[in-house]
Amino acid sequence: MNRRSRPHALEAPDVEGREREQKLQHAAALDAHGDAHGRDHAGHVDVYRRRFWINLILALPVVLYSEMIQDWFGFTPPEFPGDALVPPVLGTVIFLYGGSVFLRGAWSELRMRAPGMMTLVSLAITVAFLSSAASTLGLLDLEFWWELSALVVVMLLGHWLEARALGQASSALSALAELLPDEAERARGDTIERVPLGELRPGDIVLVRPGARVPADGEIVEGRAELDESMITGESKPVPKGEGDHVTAGAVAIDSAIRVRVTAVGEETALAGIQRLVAEAQASRSRTQAIADRAAALLFYVAVGAAVVTFVAWAALGDGDAAVIRTVTVLVISCPHALGLAIPLVIALSTSLAARNGILVKDRLSLERCRLVDVVLFDKTGTLTRGEHVVTGVAGRDPDALLALAAAVEAASEHPLARAIVNAARGRGQVPTTTDFRTLTGRGVEASVDGTRVAVGGPSLLRERGLEVPEDLRRETEPWPARGASVLYLVSDGAVTGAFALEDRVRPEAREAVDRLHELRIEVAMITGDMRQVADAVAAELGIDEVFAEVLPADKERHVRELQERGHRVAMVGDGVNDAPALARADVGIAIGAGTDVAIESAGIILASDDPRGVVSVIELSRASYRKMLQNLGWAAGYNVLAIPLAAGVLAPWGITLPPAVGALLMSLSTVVVALNAQLLRRVDLKPGD
Repeated sequence: MNRRSRPHALEAPDVEGREREQKLQHAAALDAHGDAHGRDHAGHVDVYRRRFWINLILALPVVLYSEMIQDWFGFTPPEFPGDALVPPVLGTVIFLYGGSVFLRGAWSELRMRAPGMMTLVSLAITVAFLSSAASTLGLLDLEFWWELSALVVVMLLGHWLEARALGQASSALSALAELLPDEAERARGDTIERVPLGELRPGDIVLVRPGARVPADGEIVEGRAELDESMITGESKPVPKGEGDHVTAGAVAIDSAIRVRVTAVGEETALAGIQRLVAEAQASRSRTQAIADRAAALLFYVAVGAAVVTFVAWAALGDGDAAVIRTVTVLVISCPHALGLAIPLVIALSTSLAARNGILVKDRLSLERCRLVDVVLFDKTGTLTRGEHVVTGVAGRDPDALLALAAAVEAASEHPLARAIVNAARGRGQVPTTTDFRTLTGRGVEASVDGTRVAVGGPSLLRERGLEVPEDLRRETEPWPARGASVLYLVSDGAVTGAFALEDRVRPEAREAVDRLHELRIEVAMITGDMRQVADAVAAELGIDEVFAEVLPADKERHVRELQERGHRVAMVGDGVNDAPALARADVGIAIGAGTDVAIESAGIILASDDPRGVVSVIELSRASYRKMLQNLGWAAGYNVLAIPLAAGVLAPWGITLPPAVGALLMSLSTVVVALNAQLLRRVDLKPGD
């Protein structure tokens, strides 16, 4: 069979399989937001890695042939003519080659009149180079070649670690891009043709085979399958879908083949939208980052001021060598490398960690504010409950027969309660056929079943027909309204013969979500347009602290404001549509069950799945991220606060000094500690139920 021509049928995969290239030649939107972003980090990683290893190799002879190192460790390296030139020659190469990264960065900072980390590093290595060169020429009696080499190497190591860590954190972007296949199987009549992804257009029909990924957003027009949407929702459980259901680019058809009508391609797909959110969130500035940036800029002036004071003080004491040594040491240990890394790395890691777990951060400040929330206000329908009625009780002599009869009458109705009855009956057996179906507006439906006139409706139907509920049915159905159930009656041959309880079932995960929020010392409130008795029944089942019932959508925002006026920090959790004003008013707006809808402007955070436990995950991530930021800032800033006076020689009269080499080592250690501490954020488990 020709590769570009395949049968029309929904065929099983070739038993021998086909190797498929997974390297993505994806749409321009994904290319721009993912691949380019990844290449940028990969380029920095390559530059720093290569320069680190080359300069490390060059630095080893410099260290070995340093007289200071030889005196410390009592060894003599192999001698050869001109060995005294090893430190100055290789040290100069290290300064020009390895140090050029920092020199160029410093030039950029100075041009923007924003001196910072690169300027400090450049100042330190330049001072070390000039003083070492002057010593080699006999103008000074100092040897800084090995300190210069060590400083450049450790700074390159720190930048390599930073670039690699940020690159790993941004892997969520490239991972999203790689979710798409490179080709799609487009149906044209009775044939299937393989086309590049970029050739797909809305309206095209594509075949998705078992084990293959959906190439574009669309709607199933033929077939049923379970789809793995974990890359969107963070949930590993497959989702069954059939004709008319929406599917997302990147989802995997697990057990059956389906045909999909394409509705969105390229930049319009949900996957591209999610990728934009991740990229924007990782690039966004937080309040903590702004503080860190100001601290780094301030540190430049503090370091330069301290260096000037140190030089003047030691020179005034008549110790020129100590003046230079202390000044260089102050400049070396003042490099705010760890401070510059403290916040960006945590932001990048937390954002990518969230994206991998179905938490899409649109606004970094919203994620930061989550740690302060003390009340979570849930919209009931579709959030704490499923938003779909199910039959929870059948009253009558033969429940299965009554349910089948009611389903036969309701089969032609589109009402949600009718669909619930039909679904329940089909799960128990066959549903009879009907004739002469008609809708009784505002009261119910009616049809003929095997010659018998049968109606299904609520209390208004009984009132209209003057019917009374038999005593045995009344006793059985009396508790239903109290727990919030809707009651429908079955009327056959002019008599009430059965009754059905229908309820919007509470999500099984909702109780755990409420309990975990209480464990975090957060109050839980619920707001709904349902009747008070329905709301109270749900609240009692879940252990909710406060209930706002019979609230119109337009009034939800008022209740959020009421909670805020009481002094609460409120997180509003809703569907992002009719809850938009309340989401916008809340301190944190969380859209839950949004799936792939990333266009919800009123929510700062979007939960792709409909699991309310995701709210707990957001709060835990916010608290963990903030702790890491504070820890990193404390370590980085605390190191400089302690090290600068020590390097300046404040304790020198008591024999306590900080040599330049040790200062460089401690500075590098500070950077490594900050990087490793941020990586511990990966240990935060955001999977609901774990």
